[in-house]
Amino acid sequence: MQHVEQAGAYVVSAGAANHYAEHVRVAALSMGTYYVPVGGVDDQQPHTEDEVYVVLRGRGVFVAGDVRVPVQAGTTLYVPAGEEHRFIDVTEDLAILVLFAPPYGSGPGAASGRDRKMES
Repeated sequence: MQHVEQAGAYVVSAGAANHYAEHVRVAALSMGTYYVPVGGVDDQQPHTEDEVYVVLRGRGVFVAGDVRVPVQAGTTLYVPAGEEHRFIDVTEDLAILVLFAPPYGSGPGAASGRDRKMES
């Protein structure tokens, strides 16, 4: 058992860029917090892992293909490996809990352990 006190608590000073902080990495999954500030540009590329996003705070829009979903605290999204997606129109700083399975950067076809960083 691991109690992850810092998950979702990542805070960036005003004007900072997107940031991903990993909190847990085990054989089957990884978990971290992704932060996108107001007006931030989420330029992440499709991942080689399935992922689940749980919005902990903030507001914006999530786009995957032709689907647009307004997001706020409590919004939960599943994204299969390889699917193009991003957060746009961020009107309140987003703090998002992210779970990857298998662990981030280790999915089938990953060139290296961290080939498709979420950070800007």
